[in-house]
Formats: sequence, C-alpha cells, structure tokens
Amino acid sequence: MQVALLNNLRAGRSGKQVSRILRLLDDHPEVLHVETESAHALPEALAELARHEVDLLVVNGGDGTLQHTLTEILAQGALEKVPMVAPLRGGRTNMTALDLGAHRDPVAGLASILAAVRSGTLEERVVPRTVLRVGCRTRRQVQYGMFFGAGMIHRAISLTHDVFPSGRSQGVLGAGLVTGTLILKTGLRAKDGVITPDKIRILLDGTPVDDGEFSLVIASSLDRLFLRMNPFWGDGPGGVRFTSMGSGARHMMRSALGVLRGKPGPRVTPENGYTSRRVERAELALDCGFTVDGEIYAPQAEELVTLTADRRITFIRG
Repeated sequence: MQVALLNNLRAGRSGKQVSRILRLLDDHPEVLHVETESAHALPEALAELARHEVDLLVVNGGDGTLQHTLTEILAQGALEKVPMVAPLRGGRTNMTALDLGAHRDPVAGLASILAAVRSGTLEERVVPRTVLRVGCRTRRQVQYGMFFGAGMIHRAISLTHDVFPSGRSQGVLGAGLVTGTLILKTGLRAKDGVITPDKIRILLDGTPVDDGEFSLVIASSLDRLFLRMNPFWGDGPGGVRFTSMGSGARHMMRSALGVLRGKPGPRVTPENGYTSRRVERAELALDCGFTVDGEIYAPQAEELVTLTADRRITFIRG
C-alpha cells in the first residue's frame, strides 16, 4: 500500500510540531511526502503525488486544507484514482478530523496510521462519509467539503479571524466564543451587524422553505460539528443534512440548547420557523457570502448555490 503525506506547513500549528512530523518520517522512507506553504498551493503538491499510485493520502492541516484537497481530487481529478483520506488535527480548526475521532496530537495520529498499515489492521480505522458538493452558478466552480454555512455563519467566521490573533485561538476557542455571543444576541432579537438576517430563497428537493429571511442556514455531512454540536435532527433520504432558522423563529432562547444538540423541543417546528431535513438536493438563491469548511466566499449578487452529496470518501481515523 502506497501512503502519502500532504503536509501544510502554514496550517496554524507550531514549527516544533512540524519538526516532530519530519522526524517521524525519517523512520518511514516508504511514505511519499510533499509540503505546501498554503492550501491554495495544493495543485502543485498533488501534481507531484500524481506521478505515483497513492492508496492512502494523509492530510496534515486543518479543515481548509482538507477542503481544498477534496476539491482538487473530486472536482479537478488531481489524482488518477480517489485514495483513502486520513485527516490529521494539524490546523486551527479540525472539525472533520474531530468528527472522525482523530488523535489530538497529529504526530501520534500519523504514527498510529502507519502502525495500522504495517499490521494490516487499517480497516479497523475506516470511517466512510459522504462529501458535500457545492456548485456555484455565478462563480462557475464546484467545491467539495463537509460543512456549508451562509450569511451569519460566513460573517461570524470572518469576525473570528478579525478579532482573534492568528493561530489556534482562531480555531475552536474563537469559534466557540463567537458562537455563544451570536446565540445570545439572536435570542435577544438583535438584527444588526453579523446577525443581520439574510434574504435567501431555499428549495429542499424541490419544496420551498417558508420565510424569506433567515438567521441561520447550514448544511453538513458530518455527524457532529465543533464543540460536539449536532444542529441537525430531521429525517429524509439524502446525504445533505440541512438546517435553517427563519428570522422570526419563535422561542429561540428556550430552544437553543436542544437545537445545538440535535434534540429539539416541541416548539422547534417549521411553523415556528425551524427546518431540519436530510435531502438529496438543496438550492439556495442568495446575495450574501458563504463558507465551505471555513473557507470564505464573498457575496455575489444573484448567486445560486446547489448542495448535493454525490460522492463518498473512505476516511481513515488518524
């Protein structure tokens, strides 16, 4: 089995940790290793790996690195075949790696993967997941990732980057503090700044969602988000887990904890402004910005975003 490591040196972790990764690789010359200074430089790094038949791609970076990697592999065909993918917790935010149960220390995670390859027990670490396909009509591009958020979520991530210094504080700590503040302000019916409601037209498998203004619009194929949040509870046939909350949603303060845990109370209904379903296709007509796995996409007028879950990746727990 050919194992390759894609190492994002600027993913938010310390130089000391990068050195530990490199020392581990000294003992494993059979592992292909490419480095990149940013997620946007991934095409060149993957082109180097494309000269080999990679069976398992280990990604040492955060959610943004993984998102760009999945897009290059699934949308651009950067590798001849789709390999198994093992995300390490090597960035500021590691929501996908956390959901898969990756080790807190990416060096220990990589060591455990290599040990499983040697012992023939890699199948014990398999965690399959569908991947969101995010199609944008105006931008004429396709992105693949595990989490999508529009409007308020887009602005909240930008706020986290502005308020907190570069590094790990921009990750779960910063996101948690910003999320708590926004929940409180939304519950108090503030409607300005980051939490300004957004006008979005939503179709879920062809059925419109009532309320033309929304305080929250998110979708994912993960089982849980950061801080173990799971704000999805609806049933359905599709791989896109979708939740929206209208700007006039009732009982927000009383319902917030249940919504975040995926265990809503009796007041959390479509009639009161809450929608959560598993769908095959979500279509969003919007003018606001959005995010895919923390990567920011600026607002564009009359954008049409289509969310599906047409591909499945064999992820490996790091």
